[in-house]
Formats: sequence, C-alpha cells, structure tokens
Amino acid sequence: MRVVYEAANLIDAHLVRHALEDAGLPVFLRGEALIGGMGELPLFGVVAVCVPEAALPAARDIVQSLPITAPPPLQPVDEPHSIPINGKLA
Repeated sequence: MRVVYEAANLIDAHLVRHALEDAGLPVFLRGEALIGGMGELPLFGVVAVCVPEAALPAARDIVQSLPITAPPPLQPVDEPHSIPINGKLA
C-alpha cells in the first residue's frame, strides 16, 4: 500500500476515501484508529489514505482533482475594512 494523501483530519480522509472508492479503487485508512487516543491535542499526519501500488497513478489524479487539496481562491477586497472606534468608522 502506498500513501496517496495525508489527511489533516478524519473528515478529509473520509472524503478522499469515498472519492477513490467511487472510482472503484481499493482504499485503506492508516491511523484511523489512533484518532480516539489523541485526546484534545491536535496531531498532524496521523491519518493517511493508502491505495495499492497499481492504483497509485489513478488515485493521484483523483486526489488532485478534489477541492480539498487546494486552498480556497483569494477574494479581491473592494474596500478596506473599517473598524468602529468609539462608534465611528476609522
């Protein structure tokens, strides 16, 4: 099994897993059972989405097409943000 995606959280891991399974690829989530043991501390790189070596190229294409792999596009700001100070906009 090869890692095709390292998830930031369990929800992202399952979104990727379901996308890959919908394409007919076998998927294994490595580290899913460790989430309950981490308590309140944020751990990163614990959950990884894995596929067999033969499915790796197809899985990479699918993962790259998912919106969770890219940050949201920046929105242009038309006006500077104003902060009210003593009831007046600065």
